[in-house]
Amino acid sequence: MDKQQLEGRFPLISNMQNKEEIIWFNPNKINSEDALKNVFVTAEMVQDASDRLDRFASYLRIAFPETAKVKGIIESPLVKIPTMESTLKEFFHTDFDGELLLKCDNALPISGSIKARGGIYEVLKIAEQLAIQENLLKITDDYGLLATEKFTQFFSNYSIAVGSTGNLGLSIGIISAKFGFQVTVHMSSDAKQWKKDMLRAKGVIVVEYDFDYSIAVKEGRKQAEKDSSCFFIDDENSVDLFVGYAVAASRLKTQLEQMQTTVDAENPLFVYLPCGVGGGPGGVAFGLKLLFGDHVHCFFAEPTNSPCMLLGLMTGLHEKISVADIGLDNKTDADGLAVGRPSGFVGKTLEQLISGSFTINDQTMYELLGLLADTENILLEPSALAGMIGPIQLTRLGVSVQNATHIVWATGGGMVPSQEMKVYYEKGKQFLKK
Repeated sequence: MDKQQLEGRFPLISNMQNKEEIIWFNPNKINSEDALKNVFVTAEMVQDASDRLDRFASYLRIAFPETAKVKGIIESPLVKIPTMESTLKEFFHTDFDGELLLKCDNALPISGSIKARGGIYEVLKIAEQLAIQENLLKITDDYGLLATEKFTQFFSNYSIAVGSTGNLGLSIGIISAKFGFQVTVHMSSDAKQWKKDMLRAKGVIVVEYDFDYSIAVKEGRKQAEKDSSCFFIDDENSVDLFVGYAVAASRLKTQLEQMQTTVDAENPLFVYLPCGVGGGPGGVAFGLKLLFGDHVHCFFAEPTNSPCMLLGLMTGLHEKISVADIGLDNKTDADGLAVGRPSGFVGKTLEQLISGSFTINDQTMYELLGLLADTENILLEPSALAGMIGPIQLTRLGVSVQNATHIVWATGGGMVPSQEMKVYYEKGKQFLKK
């Protein structure tokens, strides 16, 4: 299908080419029970990931003392943001029903972003498999023993590689280096310098490319294939990453119950997830659909210059289409979302489950960053604000549910240096003054 045919069949492409903020509702969505039968990822696989994370809790308490107070569990708060909610309505001159909550993955321990879920999980699984196959570990052991010099020496015989725009690289780099693995992070041109500097300070090899995310992944995969002792963590196709992210759903369910927030047919849940290649938001959305079925409605949020998942889902072409194919340059300050081609694995897994996707421009993200800082004293990186206009987008199109709960997934910002965060904030304030 050529560009002209695409534009004729999918009129929204014209709006995307004009870099307009749009929303797309998924016409292929079916009831969750039937949709889940059509994918190979299962609830048992997600439970296995949850169990593995529990086994590693004693190791994480020792290796990362900041997790001791949460008993080695990598989890983030779910908070009410009532002042931001009222400010959001006033700013966009749009009211919406229901309560607005923020899932603060920016506060996740170890690496301060959603990537701490899947990224750290996959490295834990690799470490466990290596130790078990060498008869150094049994699953009945206290995994705290992994935090010893004996295991650091053992893991130093192996290497881990990943391609990243930044946050996944941070998660993989930090946890892998702590274990003792040799680590290489292949980073795209849009990755922030401070992220590269932080990784290098932890002994991680950072390879930089003058190209976007897809090239960094391609080159990283190619180099890893030459080394039989190297494990390549594939953000585009990794089932382990995906199920690691999906564990977030059961923990969110517990948090909602603690807040006495009901999710059912009369009290639906809407979740807005910033999306790059799709692994993190896709895994979370999948986990939520497993638990809440048709009572949860998940939407991806992407930059207007990089709406790769929206494009792949809408056309059904998934990884076979890039934003460059419709004339977009994939340039955005939301570095974690600067992805031109989506994960085919994630797109095909979610194509009957996801409710839709919407886009947001960089200026709006910065404005929301400034507003959230001023109203709730919560500091996020730009990409983490992508989901904040979800309730506004839906309401503008007449979607309004009185007893809804809206959750904006704040995907990162916890590792951003204070000076860098100050620049983000001041840029947001400048936009707000215009």
